[in-house]
Amino acid sequence: MKDYVSIRNKSGLISFQLHKKFLYVLFMLVLFSSFIIVLCLSIGSSFISPIEVVKYLFGFGSGEHDFILHTLRMPRVFLGFMVGAALGVSGLILQGIIRNPLASPDIIGITGGASVGAIIFIVYFMGTISLKWLPLAAILGAGIVSIFIYALSWKNGVTPIRLVLIGIGVAAAMNAIVTIMIVISETAVTTKAYLWLTGSLYGGNWEDVYLMLPWIIVFIPLTLFFSKTVNAKELGDDVATGLGVRVQWVRLSLLLISVALAGSAVAFAGGIGFVGLIAPHIARMLAGRMFGGLVFISALVGGSIVVLADVMARTAFLPLDIPAGVFTSGIGAPFFIYLLYRNRHNIR
Repeated sequence: MKDYVSIRNKSGLISFQLHKKFLYVLFMLVLFSSFIIVLCLSIGSSFISPIEVVKYLFGFGSGEHDFILHTLRMPRVFLGFMVGAALGVSGLILQGIIRNPLASPDIIGITGGASVGAIIFIVYFMGTISLKWLPLAAILGAGIVSIFIYALSWKNGVTPIRLVLIGIGVAAAMNAIVTIMIVISETAVTTKAYLWLTGSLYGGNWEDVYLMLPWIIVFIPLTLFFSKTVNAKELGDDVATGLGVRVQWVRLSLLLISVALAGSAVAFAGGIGFVGLIAPHIARMLAGRMFGGLVFISALVGGSIVVLADVMARTAFLPLDIPAGVFTSGIGAPFFIYLLYRNRHNIR
């Protein structure tokens, strides 16, 4: 027990233990994420010293770089970090409830549903309705498709294998619908839709940051309330039921949280793929398999991945601004193939 730190309030309502290794990893990741954020605020078409960036963040800047930092880079970096955090936790939830290392929002159809909702809005309502409603359209699309997947998977309850197989099929159908809608649309709409689908933080502003923030503040902490039940579900549905876990209710609740996180991320940044697949695996390699601790680690890892991908996207081919989703897919696709190969004897 010397390797654990106990946290408990007087009433005993909140009581849990944290491994010292987790605290060390969390501390190092917070430092690494802070370093990445400062670095990404420094790098661009014009380089700003990291020391000047730190001074500006703490309110001691000269104001010389106010427009570049405050207007152009800070909202884009902060939005990217929140999008990555949401995708990382969403993927962690799906891998936990499905008990499949290949599960992620983009693979089982949640991202595809959000894309359909957003493309319908772009094709049919852009120009007549404010673009402020685009996030709502994406989240509604993700929610409707997720309910559809869950309903098709139901047969005296929902099993993980049915959920992931039907999700993959629905994801393919959503991609087909998106392709058809883009093909029959006007050129101007098609260009905007392609850019959005690839996944880009271009044009991110403080309004987007403020709109995304509530989804992070509400749903990531809410995930922690299910940490003990997810740990029990790792032993299998029968064992979890025997331990008093309401398996179907927990699975549905966590699925809705995953939809909210993935839908909001896609709404503000488009189809940035594979972050929800990669981040939970890196988190497990760093901090073990305790779900509660993995929520924080996955959020930090996912945020760092998206921010790094975005700074590469906007600086690697100046003056072009490449969508960040191109870089995450370039890393994620080989990683997905590696996971398929590594788990080829375990996936049934």
